Amino acid sequence: MAFPEPRPQPVRLPQHLLRAVDCQQGAVRAVRFNADGNYLITCGSDKSLKLWSASRGALLKTYSGHGYEVLDVDGSYDNSQLCSCSADKTVILWDVATGQVTRKLRGHAGRVNCVRFNEEATVMLSGSIDGTVRCWDTRSRKMEPIQTLDEARDGISSLRVVEHELLTGSVDGRVRRYDLRMGQLHVDYIGSPITCVCFSQDGQCTLSSSLDATVRLLDKSTGELLGEYTGHQNKDYKLDCCLSEKDTHVLSCSEDGHVYCWDLVEGSLTLKLPVGKAVVQSLSFHPTEPRLLTAMEGRVQIWGAEPDETDTAE
Repeated sequence: MAFPEPRPQPVRLPQHLLRAVDCQQGAVRAVRFNADGNYLITCGSDKSLKLWSASRGALLKTYSGHGYEVLDVDGSYDNSQLCSCSADKTVILWDVATGQVTRKLRGHAGRVNCVRFNEEATVMLSGSIDGTVRCWDTRSRKMEPIQTLDEARDGISSLRVVEHELLTGSVDGRVRRYDLRMGQLHVDYIGSPITCVCFSQDGQCTLSSSLDATVRLLDKSTGELLGEYTGHQNKDYKLDCCLSEKDTHVLSCSEDGHVYCWDLVEGSLTLKLPVGKAVVQSLSFHPTEPRLLTAMEGRVQIWGAEPDETDTAE
């Protein structure tokens, strides 16, 4: 006796504005969820980082120590540490609870665009306009990087780390994937300056956005082009792209004040989210729920799949 198949649940997308937060730190250069999605972190052009409650939008702590605008941040898996990078050429390791600088690392020759922890938060990786990725040991007191990757011919704009794999995007139009365990490098040539890269949640694909206003999905192992997503505007700015929490949709910032959301398989535009009238500079998708952060000018918007009775947009 066969039972009818259960109807698949429709995919819910974050399209309701739950709240808007005026960060009061100049232009917000990047916004990121922490590892479990309970907190969000904003990077300001006023040289500060701020930690917020994702549910209430309340400010929890401000971190000051950079000498110029902060461009990227990442939180450790246990929420005890932050790493950040700045146009002042430094990478900083922070103690979340005290707000103190644990380490301030210099070595890059120019603006540091992106920074990430490895999964155990034993290593910080930073990518700079100087074309290098530097790997820093968070547990030792040494001020030199433990490894420097200098294969790129132009600035590094974006990087991601999953287990033993490192993915980088460069202004030289190439996406590079390093297998750090095997010591191998795989290069995919896109041809237009890369603004953002990321892995799919299942680890099978890579996603990259570039200044030809195209987001591309590639098979990680073969480099085969699986999908192209267009319609948004991206000609001048370093904009984020990402995948939804279940790999069903591709999302990208845009210079026309919207976030574009495409069906991953069909490539069709599913949602054009109106954020405001300026460039949407940064976005971050919740690790497990249909929630989205967007950053525009000095504000951050928190979006959910359904309106929240307790939340009101300020």
